[in-house]
Amino acid sequence: MAGAEEIIQEIHREADQKVQYILNEAREKAEKIKDEARKRAESQADWILRKASTQAEIEKQRVIANARLEVRKKKLEVQESLIREVLQELKARLSSLPDEDYFEILVSLTREAVAELGMDKVVVSSNERTLKLIGSRLDEFSEKVGAEVFLGRAVETIGGVIVGDPDGTVRVDNTFEARMERMENELRAGIARALFG
Repeated sequence: MAGAEEIIQEIHREADQKVQYILNEAREKAEKIKDEARKRAESQADWILRKASTQAEIEKQRVIANARLEVRKKKLEVQESLIREVLQELKARLSSLPDEDYFEILVSLTREAVAELGMDKVVVSSNERTLKLIGSRLDEFSEKVGAEVFLGRAVETIGGVIVGDPDGTVRVDNTFEARMERMENELRAGIARALFG
């Protein structure tokens, strides 16, 4: 029986060795699987971090761009407001010019209109103040503009003149408002240069 016991012990020893071999192989496979899973997880984590970083950078650039646009918009609004203030002040000053200076400006505006119309008799319309000023010096005014001038009706304007033919079919609007409107882009550009460099 000693031989049978030795055989049983040999079978147990071989079984233990096989169990150890299988366990070692299973541990190695488990470690390999864990390593691969860890590498995959690290790779995914890196990808997620890169993606998040890219999205954060895009969002940052968007916020900066929006902030720059907002600042530019506010700057333009302020500039526009200042330009409007200057234009309003210009209108106020034009409407309160001293009579002697204003008379010479009226002569110049009317002479320009007479040249454009090519007529020797014209009707001049403007506001009450202007018509009184021209009326008080009508002969001198007619001589300086190079045409016979008749006073027309009073119109609402801050100053300047509307010059037309006697039948009212053709006219040149040289009121301050009309001239400012015709020269608006140039005026705005000049004001912007003066204010903002």
